Amino acid sequence: MRMTGAEGWTGAVRARLRLGRLLPLGAPGDGAWLAEQAAEKVLRRAAERVPGVLPGRIRVGLADPGSAGTPAVPPPPAALPPGPLRIEAEFAAIGAAPLVEPAERLRGALFTAAGERLGLRVAAVDLRITALLDGPPEPAGARTPVAADLSPDADPSPVGGPAAVGPEGAGQQAAEGAGGRLPGAGAGEPPDAIAAAAAAVPGVARLTGTLGAAVRADESSVRVECATAPGHHPVEVARAVRAAVTSVLPSPLPVTVLVTDVGLGA
Repeated sequence: MRMTGAEGWTGAVRARLRLGRLLPLGAPGDGAWLAEQAAEKVLRRAAERVPGVLPGRIRVGLADPGSAGTPAVPPPPAALPPGPLRIEAEFAAIGAAPLVEPAERLRGALFTAAGERLGLRVAAVDLRITALLDGPPEPAGARTPVAADLSPDADPSPVGGPAAVGPEGAGQQAAEGAGGRLPGAGAGEPPDAIAAAAAAVPGVARLTGTLGAAVRADESSVRVECATAPGHHPVEVARAVRAAVTSVLPSPLPVTVLVTDVGLGA
């Protein structure tokens, strides 16, 4: 069955919404962003390993939107500008331990996962308890209303900010999505060469195309989307992708990297 233009547009919007916010990854000069969906997956894994808590909703956004910086490269559409981030997490406490103990364990786990596992610069972790449980709940069940706010700074505002191709064959598929050769970029480096360079970087699991083509290039900039493999630090992979792509360009251009998924591993 042939997909209509409206269906294609709707699918693209849904895919974009699934990514969530596009979070600044690493330092402003790294030119990289990470999909909130990918970050949430890693943060949830860390939260689930904290004794005495049952994690609920987790969101990430700018800690102070008013003090955000200017991106060093053209950002992806609707991406958050560089700046420290705030994690907001809901959880249910299990057992009779004082609430401060599981809350502090959870806060520490989220800080560690965000910084050491992902490369996000997190300034604050706000926690909100949603339930007190005698024991682990049944698999099914509705989330209870918010009961108490355990944010260290009691900030009532919401988190700030606006709302598969493997190395083999990555170049050809990305080139088709990008529409052929680069219009500007010196002599015109073909997108398949850019895709091949990016896909060959250690830690790149595959190139993705959630916002369109995996490689988008014109006479002014290049953007590459990718997913990282388990055991690889997303910000380090993004830096390596930028370097690899820059090395195959016939003339210097700003290179933006968007990490849309992160491998969890064991």
